[in-house]
Amino acid sequence: MKINKKLKIAIYSILGIIVLFFAILVFHIATAKPYDNAYLQISRIDFKEPTDSLKQKEIHRNMKSIKGVINPKFYSKQNVMVYYSDNRITNSDKVFQQLMTKGDYNAEKFTISASLTSKGGCPVMNPNSFSYKFSRAIKRIF
Repeated sequence: MKINKKLKIAIYSILGIIVLFFAILVFHIATAKPYDNAYLQISRIDFKEPTDSLKQKEIHRNMKSIKGVINPKFYSKQNVMVYYSDNRITNSDKVFQQLMTKGDYNAEKFTISASLTSKGGCPVMNPNSFSYKFSRAIKRIF
């Protein structure tokens, strides 16, 4: 059985693209440097009552006015404010207290459970997943 020349070219092209993408992935994993952000802390404030867009803008303005707060973002569906703070300037407790003094909000600071704290590493990444094991294997090789 004779395979058409165009079909061979298509198969080799697809295989070549797959090999190229795999090589790029391995190169990226092997050369990725750890991001030094030891001074950044991500924090979350949960608002207990629904907020409209005007209230969200007011909260966002108040968060941006606090020294040391970086990139505050309000998620309306979950009714939470997520932000980064510079540990050299402030911490999440101080930011929460300052926000509460700037406005009358029914909110609480989110705290991680003891089981997640003791786990170590990234709580989102599953250490039994293929992507985690593959990345670790590539890092060990290089």
